[in-house]
Parts: sequence; C-alpha cells; structure tokens
Amino acid sequence: MLQSMTGFGRAEGSVGERRLIVELRSVNSKQADVSLRIATELKDKEIEIRQWLASALERGKIDMRLDFADGHLSSSLANRVTLNKEAFLRHYNELVSLHQETGLALPENMTDTILRFKDVTEEVEAEPLSDNDWLLAKEIISLAINDFKHFREQEGAALQQMFTQKLDAISLLLEQVEQYESSRVENIRQHLLQNLDKLASETRKAIDMNRLEEEMIYYLEKLDITEEKVRLRNHISYFRQTMAADGVGVGKKLGFVAQEMGREINTLGSKSNQSEMQIIVVKMKDLLEQIKEQVLNVL
Repeated sequence: MLQSMTGFGRAEGSVGERRLIVELRSVNSKQADVSLRIATELKDKEIEIRQWLASALERGKIDMRLDFADGHLSSSLANRVTLNKEAFLRHYNELVSLHQETGLALPENMTDTILRFKDVTEEVEAEPLSDNDWLLAKEIISLAINDFKHFREQEGAALQQMFTQKLDAISLLLEQVEQYESSRVENIRQHLLQNLDKLASETRKAIDMNRLEEEMIYYLEKLDITEEKVRLRNHISYFRQTMAADGVGVGKKLGFVAQEMGREINTLGSKSNQSEMQIIVVKMKDLLEQIKEQVLNVL
C-alpha cells in the first residue's frame, strides 16, 4: 500500500496542569528534513524528538509544532519575562526627579522607555519537564505521529487509485495502436513502391525487385514496434506490483519505472510515422506526465 509524503497529524493532552498541543505537517523531500518549533521546557529533548521523527516518518520535509495551550512558550525565544518592580520604580522616580530639576521633558511613553533598561526585565528560562511529565508528553507525541501516518495512508490510497486509472488508460491506448499497425506497414510499402515507380519511369531503369524486397524488409524491421509494446506492458505491470509493496523507497522505484515507460512511449512516437498513432502517443505522454508529477509525493 502506497503512502504519501504529504501529511498532517495532531494530538493534545494534559501534562501536569497544562495542556500540550502537538501538530505535524510534511511535504515531499528526498530525505527526512525535520524542522521543530517546541516549547522551551522541551529544548533538552530536541535531539531525541528529531531522531524519533526521522525514524518514524522516514522521508519528507517535516514541520513539528509542540507547545502548551497557554501560549507562553511557543518558540525558543519565548522565555518567561519577569518584571523587577523595584528597578522600574527607581528609574521612574529618577526620570521624574530629573524633569523637576532641569525642566527636561519626560519621555512620551515612560513605561516603554523604562522597560528597555536591562535591569527592569529579566528572561527566566522554564525548567525542563520532569521524567513523569516527559512520559506523558511522549504519549501525546506518539498519538500525533499515529494520526499523521493515518493521514499519509489515506493520501497514499488516493494516489494509488489515480495511478491505477492512468495506467489503465495508457494500456487501453496501447491496444488502440495495434489496429493501425497492419495498415501502417502497407501504407509505407505502397508509398515506397510509388516513389520507386516514379523514379524508374524518369530514369528508364528497371527496378531489381529482389533487392527491393530485401531493403524493404530491413526498413520495415527498423519501424517495427513489437518490442516497445512488450516492454511498455512489462513496465506497466511492474509499476502495479511496486505499488503493492511496503516500505521506504517505493516512490523512488516508481519514478525509475515511469522513466522507462517514457522511453518506450517516445520510441513508439519516433517509429509511428502515422498521424493516428502519433495522436495516441501524445495522449500516453500526457497521462505519463501526470503520473510522474504525483510519484514525487510517494514515500
């Protein structure tokens, strides 16, 4: 069963007296590219969380937000800020006293001015979670990962259905090619004979029919598309088998198979030299491009 690299997962639960919210998002990427926005209390667990996500989710550009519902610690810079009231009042009184002594105007917004002084405010880093709280947090993260994987499976099922429809359409078009093959060969034969008859009448030289047959067989063999049809059918069959496989790297394999399908379709187009067949080839190319675009999203 296919899995998509595009995914979303969410979970929340209680950790101590607060509520922890975990959100996961991902898009396609060649490898696991993990980006974290986590609460300050969990900063000491960042490496462990990164390794966990890379192992569990395998591939994709993965963004994780892990925060508490009170919103105090939504980023690494969001440490709690404490106010030193004594320092604030001291600076306030000093400014007022300076104004009274010198007549200098007071700042328009004294509060903002005083809060810029280094001794007025102080960032206090949150304490790491206790072992028991970390166990609770891990359970919530695990729920979010499971929800995320379920989303990937749903998206993968939709991709597999789309691929199957496109492959069926290409197979049907390949069957339509066969109805033009016999007439195509005869048309080529007649066209060559007409040109040779014209050349013979102009040069008044007889045509060596035995030699002509030999050359025509050689020419028609070069235009034969039997091998291309067989290989394209085999590639389509292998694409279907690969979709049913589990594990990482299925998307890469499907990409390689799609490339091989493209080669056979291009060769069909170069050998077809008949408008009806060329139209069919163009339709097959369009379907294959749609497959290639979505293969990039497969895990």
